[in-house]
Amino acid sequence: MARAFDRKLILEDGSVYYGYGFGSRRSSVCEVVFNTSMVGYQEIVSDPSYTDQAVVMTYPLIGNYGIADEDFETRFPTIGGLIVGEYNDHPSNFRCTKTLSEILEDYDIPGIEGVDTRRLNRSIRDLGSRRGLLTNAAMPLEEGLRILRSTPLPTDAVRRVSCRKPWRSQTANHRFHVVAVDCGMKLNILRSLNQKGCNLTVVPYNTTAEQVLALKPDGLFLSNGPGNPEDVRPVIELVRNLRGKLPIFGICLGHQMIALSYGATTYKLKFGHRGGNHPVKNLLTGKVEITSQNHSYAVDEESLAGTGLEVTHRNLLDGTVEGIRCEADRVFSVQYHPESAPGPQDSAYLFDEFLHLMEEERRHAEKN
Repeated sequence: MARAFDRKLILEDGSVYYGYGFGSRRSSVCEVVFNTSMVGYQEIVSDPSYTDQAVVMTYPLIGNYGIADEDFETRFPTIGGLIVGEYNDHPSNFRCTKTLSEILEDYDIPGIEGVDTRRLNRSIRDLGSRRGLLTNAAMPLEEGLRILRSTPLPTDAVRRVSCRKPWRSQTANHRFHVVAVDCGMKLNILRSLNQKGCNLTVVPYNTTAEQVLALKPDGLFLSNGPGNPEDVRPVIELVRNLRGKLPIFGICLGHQMIALSYGATTYKLKFGHRGGNHPVKNLLTGKVEITSQNHSYAVDEESLAGTGLEVTHRNLLDGTVEGIRCEADRVFSVQYHPESAPGPQDSAYLFDEFLHLMEEERRHAEKN
């Protein structure tokens, strides 16, 4: 005898997708997006950039290797929900310490399986990302739509996921000291910079330029994070005050905020870029990188005119801007994730470019 559906997803256009619950059983209003990665569901669930979003996994089987303590990208996951075709609650990986459902329950994150994810993903691809309500199957459609209409769109996601006070991530025999602005930073970014010989002071998103300079850093790093970049005015102002004073490197949301600080604009993509298989061309070298991505917004290329920024990388699927730089100010950024874990390693050289800029800045300071 078939199980009765106990959960459902109601989209704001009135479409309904039924399934079975796992993880938390609370109701959640989220933006519904899809991710094309074949592995890495733990990293997705624990990536702060997914705050207020319910992620539909295009890969059909999720949960089969469980959760490993070492693989979290944040200590306190804030993803809005997880939507999968088939959920496996009996993982066989030797590193597994908990099941995916147990982790979702621990952090009050709702999950739903048994959904026709092919149909749902085609809908997002064709009609764009929309808000949805993950709730009990018995919820009347009109009541669900009323909840969706009456729930305001959050604009404070970065404030909620950023650290509250500075903290340090250090390594032996360090060469540089980097101040990293936490807008929802993935831990593997810290690991990557530590492995390159950088000591890090991680600071909240609303840290001022004076506070950053007081730490005497060799460089400034701007992290990934959730939401609309235009909502993160403190970081935009920080870059505006510090550009030209020390090397600056930005990833994802950090990339968008650098563009905004120079006077460019951003816009929301139809369904965003999420997954570990996006080809990006480096316009400086002519090489193509396979990249890992997770973002809803992009930099408007036409708005870059007259800003002093040049395009360095381009997405080969839709032509969007994937990298920019201002050589005079020693500022550069990319839209994708060179620290992807798991994922392609084609773009790890970008951390070396950041180190090169800091080395040049140090030599220049020693001469003067």
